[in-house]
Amino acid sequence: MNALELEDVWKFYGDFPALRRLHLTVPQGACLALLGRNGAGKTTLLRILAGLMRAGRGAVRVLGADPRDRAVRARMGVLGHGIALYDELSAIENLVLFARLYGLDDAFGRARQWLERVGLGASAYSLVREFSRGMRQRLAVARAFLHEPEVVLLDEPFTALDDRAVETLQGLLRDAVTEGRTIVLSTHQLREALEPATHVALLVRGRLAFFGERSRQMLEDPGRLYREFGEAG
Repeated sequence: MNALELEDVWKFYGDFPALRRLHLTVPQGACLALLGRNGAGKTTLLRILAGLMRAGRGAVRVLGADPRDRAVRARMGVLGHGIALYDELSAIENLVLFARLYGLDDAFGRARQWLERVGLGASAYSLVREFSRGMRQRLAVARAFLHEPEVVLLDEPFTALDDRAVETLQGLLRDAVTEGRTIVLSTHQLREALEPATHVALLVRGRLAFFGERSRQMLEDPGRLYREFGEAG
């Protein structure tokens, strides 16, 4: 079964088509780098896949079902532009809260494990309001992976991360793919996204200008896709 399927998907804001004639199939266990300039439609597409927004036309399936279905949404992890953390709670209190909302066993142990994985073990009992932007981003990444979702949607996950944190996140993405999870990450940071990616999609003015497997040439020349397909559509 494919993890994600879009058939002739459109999304309008008023009369403006933010997405146009999108046809896209992403296999399970892929890491898709979703690329495109500002206004290309990346965030709109992620919100539709997350079940937070309805497509104007067309069919969208995540894990074979409507992404707005509650059971499907429980199998997804999402990191959006709004980090959605509680500033007056500590890092571990945040993750324990979400672990309990997901109905996970050993909420404290799971929270502790993920804090260590994103390099925040030493700050487990610090209040989130005291965190830097990069630390908050790492905590939000931990929250997205906390319940071991089958599909993870990440909007600009590398924002405010230093080089070490970028490497940590790339390692998490590679591990997730090895475990059979499906990742979609939208970003402007081409080199960081392409390194763990198995597939690449480029949106240009709401259209799918390119989709295919990530190649060695893309890693060596990250700007090549924009030069070849950036004016398509």
